Amino acid sequence: MRKAVVMRTRVAIVGAGPAGLLLSHLLSRQGIDSVVLEARSRAHVEQRVRAGVLEHPTVELLREAGLATRLDAQGLPHDGISLRFDGEDHRIDFAGLVGKGITVYGQQEVVKDLIGTRLAAGEPIEFEVSDVVLDGLTTDTPSVGYTAADGTRHVLECEAVAGCDGFHGVSRQAVPDLRIAEREYPFGWLGVLAKAAPTHDELVYASHDNGFALYSMRSPEITRLYLQVRPDADPQDWSDARIWDELGTRLAADGFTLNEGPFLERPSVTGMRSMVAEPMRHGRLFLAGDAAHIVPPTGAKGMNLAIADVRLLADSLGDLLLRTEATGVDTYSERALRRVWRAEHFSWWMTSMLHRFDDDHPDGDAFGRALQLSQLRYTVSSRAAATSLAENYVGLPHGAL
Repeated sequence: MRKAVVMRTRVAIVGAGPAGLLLSHLLSRQGIDSVVLEARSRAHVEQRVRAGVLEHPTVELLREAGLATRLDAQGLPHDGISLRFDGEDHRIDFAGLVGKGITVYGQQEVVKDLIGTRLAAGEPIEFEVSDVVLDGLTTDTPSVGYTAADGTRHVLECEAVAGCDGFHGVSRQAVPDLRIAEREYPFGWLGVLAKAAPTHDELVYASHDNGFALYSMRSPEITRLYLQVRPDADPQDWSDARIWDELGTRLAADGFTLNEGPFLERPSVTGMRSMVAEPMRHGRLFLAGDAAHIVPPTGAKGMNLAIADVRLLADSLGDLLLRTEATGVDTYSERALRRVWRAEHFSWWMTSMLHRFDDDHPDGDAFGRALQLSQLRYTVSSRAAATSLAENYVGLPHGAL
């Protein structure tokens, strides 16, 4: 058996999603070298369609880090959203309520920007790695073993490991006595990407007797739309015509038109759940992003929460590796989880308020539906309630909690 190739870096980053890639960039700006390991190919990582809403603090951070050239040129700034129910639109004016907005810019575009910047700087990303093993995590000299794309075995010696490899990755599984809090929702989202010009300037969150619908966009030519369905729904049961008909029903409002067009990818169903893993640190292993928490997409928090994690982690690792100051890493989990639970609550609140529950669910009867409509009416008629929604949606300042 061939001997493993031994390499050294200061931080080993497992996962080349937004969290891992941004962390590598923030560390590099401090003069801390890292190696990013990714199980998938570069093409796969850059093409998978995910979230598209960037909070105000996320945009500020990307600009501050010199990563917003394409974002500023192609992103779509939004100053509010619409809550649609009873066939009427009710706009939540973010700019007027909190003086900030959001930007619609696809997660895959953020990933392309981060990969391009890192590779242009000559900094390593190892794609298509397998058999990743984390070792020595409770020592000052952990290591990550992996098989490279060419089949050779490598051992990456380091001083810290960042687990940014998602819910199914090896990092979360390497934390002993991990406490998992989770909730499964009795519905999913059927998502479609359509070559159809948007007819509305901002996102529309629609609560209808048939179920929830979301109207969003990715560019001036492409719309992204979702329908609430059963979590076990088969996309094959939803023809193009059926999808467009149901979107038209749930999104109906005076003066609103829905452009139809060909789907750019096969419709798929995404399950809805919340999950938090505690603690987010084990020795020299630090979890970030989906490796530590998952939120339902209703509140647009997933990618933004991951980015808030790594901003905090980058500062903490800078203190540890450059100044031998451990306070930041010692409190990383506690501080990160404060923001995580705030985002979990907001996402749960938005999800519970907007979706229809099955008749056999405790919240699925007429009483539960009346409560939802009462909350929606209060939210759009009370400045205090609307401000709370706006403040959470555009994103609390990093470090605010």
